[in-house]
Amino acid sequence: MKKILFLTLGLSLVACKDEAKPNYAIISGVLTNKTTDAISINSSDRTFKKNLKISNEGAFIDTLSIDIKDYILYDGKNPVFLHLEAGYNLSINYDIKDFENSLTITGNGSEINNYFIEKRKLEKEALTNYQSLYILNEVDFKAKFADIKKAQVKLLNSFKGIASDLKGKEERNINYFYLNRLFEYENAYKHYTKKTDFKVSEGFLEELKELDYSNVEDYQFSNNYKRLVSSHYSIQAKELAEKEGLLNDIAYLKTVSKVSNKNIKNSLLFDFANNTMNYSKDIETFYKTFISNSTDEKNNITITKIYDKLTALSKGKPSPKFINYENHKGGLTSLEDLKGKYIYIDVWATWCGPCKQQIPFLKEVEQKYHNKNIEFVSVSIDKKENYNKWKTMVDDEKLGGMQLLADNDWNSSFIKDYQIKGIPRFILIDTEGNIVEANAPRPSDPKLIELFTSLNI
Repeated sequence: MKKILFLTLGLSLVACKDEAKPNYAIISGVLTNKTTDAISINSSDRTFKKNLKISNEGAFIDTLSIDIKDYILYDGKNPVFLHLEAGYNLSINYDIKDFENSLTITGNGSEINNYFIEKRKLEKEALTNYQSLYILNEVDFKAKFADIKKAQVKLLNSFKGIASDLKGKEERNINYFYLNRLFEYENAYKHYTKKTDFKVSEGFLEELKELDYSNVEDYQFSNNYKRLVSSHYSIQAKELAEKEGLLNDIAYLKTVSKVSNKNIKNSLLFDFANNTMNYSKDIETFYKTFISNSTDEKNNITITKIYDKLTALSKGKPSPKFINYENHKGGLTSLEDLKGKYIYIDVWATWCGPCKQQIPFLKEVEQKYHNKNIEFVSVSIDKKENYNKWKTMVDDEKLGGMQLLADNDWNSSFIKDYQIKGIPRFILIDTEGNIVEANAPRPSDPKLIELFTSLNI
């Protein structure tokens, strides 16, 4: 009897242990028609990235931390967006050559992930003509996005097996998506209609007035909520900048430093510093403001590393080098080859809309300074598979100056050393190879000509 009792107790303990959720998630699968021996898994906020090896048959498997909830599995062509919770065990399978029609996700946690796949399709279809939506009048605009909101809720309810707490978060996330559209309507309407004096009517943003900006659970789950929180404090920061004559970025750091919730405060500080410190006109004050208010040591270490790299990019410091970049006209070119002239570098790519908007202005500046002591160098960070697209665009658009192709797109050492996280990016280097401006004015900015004049170029 005693043995039976102990055995029963032991089995019950094992059962309890089996039911406890692990603090990790597992992803696995098979990719057919693979073209590479490795794929990547990245966090959606770009703070985490690792490569996954795949077998000759295209199989892969990995265990991931649930400290990060949202990941992107990427084979170099197709992104698979994944949401992970404790205990998820997802099997992800598709044909690389027929991604849209072949993608399947099965296993524990597949319900919410399949819902997100269908939700993206719904949003893509609804937002096909983005501009046409934002030139609607207020009544029609609200009605349109209210309909989209209803369609999203209906889609969510059609998926069975989604945990009730997760479903509740997603219902709130759908509402945050709707509120974000209302929030951005005024500026988008101004942009697309060119009516710069437009203001939304009183009451248009009534639904935002009672929003709680301190919901940690929703902040961690919903990027839409996170965007609303950041936008809320951006408005306050703008007012502070105008009142105290501060730079906008410093005003934002000071504003979010007063957020009462520690987790939200640290996240806002880190996201902003990680993405914008390299654009700051006052890196010293920026860094000191961040470090004196952030209480997350891991974040502080990351931002300090960026700060150390940025201080190496200050005026008068030797410029990071690029070596043997392919020259569109033939041969290889290194930065050292250009010494003796000022060098104005445009970092761009064929897929970058804002980069292409600068092309006519860049051509004008190049013509104005033809035969002057300055070299105009365009460095493309197009991927290898877009090589022919780069070659063709340079020819078709009759791009001037020196056209070079970086050796490893975003992962090129020159790009990383300059802390470039967004393009276009412009850099000015002096005749000795030292930095004049690591964030030089764009060709469309009159300040560029003022800078050239001050240097007697």
